[in-house]
Amino acid sequence: MVYKIKDINLAEQGRKKIDWAESRMPVLMELRKKFSETKPLKGMKIAGCLHVTKETAVLVETLTKAGAEVAWSGCNPLSTKDDIAAALAAEDIPIFAWYGMTTEDFYWAIDKVLEFKPTLTLDDGADLIFRVHSDFQELAEGIIGGTEETTTGVHRLRAMDRAKKLLYPIVAVNDAETKSDFDNYYGTGQSTLDGVLRSTNIIIAGKIVVIAGYGHCGRGLAKNASGLGADVIITEVDPIQALKAAMDGFRVMKMDEASSKGDLFITATGMKDILVGKHFEKMKDGAIICNTGHYDVEINIGELENLSKSKRELRENNEEYTLEDGRKIYLLAKGRLVNLSAAEGHPSEVMDMSFANQLLSLIYLAESGKKLENIVYDIPREQDERIAGLKLKLMGYKIDKLSSEQEKYKDAYFEGT
Repeated sequence: MVYKIKDINLAEQGRKKIDWAESRMPVLMELRKKFSETKPLKGMKIAGCLHVTKETAVLVETLTKAGAEVAWSGCNPLSTKDDIAAALAAEDIPIFAWYGMTTEDFYWAIDKVLEFKPTLTLDDGADLIFRVHSDFQELAEGIIGGTEETTTGVHRLRAMDRAKKLLYPIVAVNDAETKSDFDNYYGTGQSTLDGVLRSTNIIIAGKIVVIAGYGHCGRGLAKNASGLGADVIITEVDPIQALKAAMDGFRVMKMDEASSKGDLFITATGMKDILVGKHFEKMKDGAIICNTGHYDVEINIGELENLSKSKRELRENNEEYTLEDGRKIYLLAKGRLVNLSAAEGHPSEVMDMSFANQLLSLIYLAESGKKLENIVYDIPREQDERIAGLKLKLMGYKIDKLSSEQEKYKDAYFEGT
């Protein structure tokens, strides 16, 4: 077996969690049943760089049952669940991931996966893709295509597309409606607060919660925090998103103003320096700050440390910074994505659709990737509808269907009043 993980003895514990996730992911399990017979990924070698969670394990094992060889690394130093990594290693999956990796460890693990010489890549944050494009360009010739799971990664890959720098085609799985409107909105909204609660045990009701960003993730967060009784403030740079927040009933203001009001701050932007020194200087004594974006750049921890005379860890994933004037600010999960570092990530039910999109997109690339241009592709509407329809069916819901006359009327541009 080829792997580097924390402890192989955790495999049995991890297997039980994977079994639970399988019971909550009916779409992926239905597709697994079908593709275990047809083997559409036979001959493919998939290099994956994605959070090592129980849901990811269900995807990995589905890819292998569909015929692929798979090697895996985590996409964040603090998001790997060590028992899940052990369970995958016990199934002979080459995996290089453990909780608490250094930056050097992180890129070493990606490089180990790339030694696998993949024909397809699966990424969350695009670190593996960037590694190919920067240091392993010779591998690109053998790569048919790749997929990208998260908003930040897609933004960066679209920038590479515009600059005509992509060496192979990418499918933007994140932008599928059955991904971003569910995983990002419902998943982030719930799991981020789960991470906050596990690391603090605070009550949300009555708190002023400042959420930076009102994209899919920020909207889900605002909905959940408001539902738990919080007074929600939104900060934004996009006037359209800010207007949506205002029309949804939330206060909208600059962070310079919000920083003196909030009890709990959550960044969800994908942009650096959302919370910086001038904001820490205004915060209430006891303010809690955390991030749910992919990279740990949204909170400027260096500036927080410069303003502090001491720090200590009070609870797991909860560090108390004492400022020079005696005020205390509490940083969760070292500024990394709190829903995965301090909790379990998104619920299995929403990852079911996200990972069904990953599976179908990789099959599409395996079949058609050699004919595609080196650009970023959206998934087809038909795939979104297929996954949504299957999810509804497995949940026991039925929907209406247009009649033939209605289908004709839909496109009958000559019809009048």
